Amino acid sequence: MIKDKPGMKRFIYIALIALLACSCGEYQKAQKSTDYDYKFDYAKRAFEQKKYVQAATILKDCITVFKGRDKAEESLYLLALSHYENKDYINSGQYFQTYYNRYPKGKYAELARFYSGYGYYLDSPEPQLDQSGTIKAIEELQGFLEFFPRSDKVSIAQNAIFELQDKLTLKEFQNAQLYYNLGNYLGNNYESAVIVARNAIKNYPYSKYKEALELLILKARYQEASMSVDERKADRFREVVDEYYSYINNYPDSPHRSEAENIYKVAQRYVKD
Repeated sequence: MIKDKPGMKRFIYIALIALLACSCGEYQKAQKSTDYDYKFDYAKRAFEQKKYVQAATILKDCITVFKGRDKAEESLYLLALSHYENKDYINSGQYFQTYYNRYPKGKYAELARFYSGYGYYLDSPEPQLDQSGTIKAIEELQGFLEFFPRSDKVSIAQNAIFELQDKLTLKEFQNAQLYYNLGNYLGNNYESAVIVARNAIKNYPYSKYKEALELLILKARYQEASMSVDERKADRFREVVDEYYSYINNYPDSPHRSEAENIYKVAQRYVKD
């Protein structure tokens, strides 16, 4: 068995340091250079080596100078892609959008539209946070599907849209649940829960949270009726019965059927034939 020699380890270490210094030196040289063809070639090599920050920094210098030249299109797309690969999806999205607006029939138009939307999808926050980025992702991906309906990335974009819509639906469900939990505190929050839930169903009719929203509507109507004054109970429990039939018809095998039936049994006592 051959043992590593201390001298060999030191040689490898020095070689790595030298290589790193050479690399940094070339990057600094590219930054200072006024030869933009050289800068562009360096940026492409840096991108291939996954040095995305270096590539983006150099390409940002190039895109203005190259405007109107043959390399303008590729440099702008590569700049956007460098930010994307570096997981800087906000900046990548802005550059991708600049690209497909400037070159709507360009060589990279299809990929630019796709990566613009998919980057926003990857950057989409948790449901409890502001969802403006999620909405932006849906808009961009829908634009991609509109312009490139035969792309091999269509299914990826569609699945991403469904997932994003579910996230928006979940946020609305959480808002409706919050109103439900507040009950009659400082007003009739059950009615607010129903309104929010109905709007979510209207906006996202194919969401996986649709059943949960409909059950919440049934429960909110039941609580609202139970806490009503006597003269309004009959009318409000009649609404509960209507919601029960709607829910059961839509989800006859629901695991929550027994809960819905218990609500219905109470509601029947107040509803005259």
